[in-house]
Amino acid sequence: MPTAQNNAYLAEAPVGKLILKFSIPCIMSLLIAALYNLVDQVFIGWGVGYLGNGATNVIYPITVITLALAVLIGDGCAAYLSLCQGRGDTAGAHKSVGNAILLSVVIGVVLTILFILGENQILWAFGATENNIGYAHEYFRYIVLGIPFYMFGNAMNGIIRADGSPKFAMVSTLVGCIMNLILDPVAIFGLGWGMRGAALATIAGQIVTALLAVYYLFHTKTFVLNRSSFLLKPSVLKRVIPLGGSSFLTQISIVVIMAVMNNILVQYGALSKYGEDIPLTVVGIVMKVFGIVVSIAVGITVGAQPIIGYNYGAGNFKRVKEVFRKLMKAEVCVGIVAMLCFECFPLQIISIFGTGDALYQEYACLAFRIYLGTVLLCVIQKASCIFLQAMGKPVASTFLSLLREIILSIPLILLLPIPFGVVGPLFAGPIADVVSFLAAVFMLRGTMKQLSQPDKGGIAQ
Repeated sequence: MPTAQNNAYLAEAPVGKLILKFSIPCIMSLLIAALYNLVDQVFIGWGVGYLGNGATNVIYPITVITLALAVLIGDGCAAYLSLCQGRGDTAGAHKSVGNAILLSVVIGVVLTILFILGENQILWAFGATENNIGYAHEYFRYIVLGIPFYMFGNAMNGIIRADGSPKFAMVSTLVGCIMNLILDPVAIFGLGWGMRGAALATIAGQIVTALLAVYYLFHTKTFVLNRSSFLLKPSVLKRVIPLGGSSFLTQISIVVIMAVMNNILVQYGALSKYGEDIPLTVVGIVMKVFGIVVSIAVGITVGAQPIIGYNYGAGNFKRVKEVFRKLMKAEVCVGIVAMLCFECFPLQIISIFGTGDALYQEYACLAFRIYLGTVLLCVIQKASCIFLQAMGKPVASTFLSLLREIILSIPLILLLPIPFGVVGPLFAGPIADVVSFLAAVFMLRGTMKQLSQPDKGGIAQ
């Protein structure tokens, strides 16, 4: 039986080494999770064609909805767990984890049932076309069966990291991705199963990750689960769920944006030289490549969440500020490298996902260079949201997420095509990035001033 572990090293060890210890495994975990979708895109692009990739882009929001609910529970519980560790609240720690486990399982099963019942309406709502609807149906009918496993594995990932085992969290996701990587070509090319094969390979990896998470729950470090842990308590959930709000909105906004974006691209693409399928397919790939960058940027700060939460809960505000400074330096480096790649090598990146004609390549270059042109500002803004979340400030964190992803992006996607046609929606990203970045800078300046005055730190309880 596990015993409680002293986490005092979070307040004593060198900050740089701690960030590397926690963030690198977290980055790898998130990258691997993002690669699940990219791996399918690559093999489907070469084995089925770009219409198959268009179909996976239609279904991608389903995956993101599941992930959004998973991180709402998992990241919220992880943040609360770290705060409990800083305060020495062992009862709050195990009860929050037990409630998170039960909630993730129940919601995963309910989601599967709802998606199966609404299959046809969902596919058309997310921008399916007459050309790719057959592929979309084939992929959807299998991929939804893995939702409970996908949700549970992702919800537990953050909790495992907060428990002091970032390497196990990374390995559990890595094993699942490797299985997907091996089974994809076997199922698609060897067995000739096409879209169905890609979906089944993905599910197999998700099941393995979920089973490893179950194994870990019997070998925890800082809390011990018992029967009372699994009694749903509104008082516990009221503290856990708001702390996952920023992570939830970051993911769920992708669903809203892609639903709106897909339909706009189909509508205005049909009136352009590109047609409806090229913009739909290209932007879906661009969003998933962007997801790789977001995984690195968010992983840096989410990985450091136990350090931030523990020290903030213990009132060690000077150390929290030190962590923040080092995190922002890392985020700037990531943003600059990503921006240079998207501006200089868009054609090389899109070619990884199969071939296309000159119009396909032309729109792909526009999409990478315009939509991701301000990726540096975006990663800083997203890291700021997670930092505020880790400090137990859900309102500020949630507002920043809403500002970029919903308040700004959706109206821009709807309005910009009117004067600029199918290229218009691509400018929504840069405009939203600039405005939300300025808002993040303003809010963080206030937070840093509070941390300089211990009596006004406002430790979450």
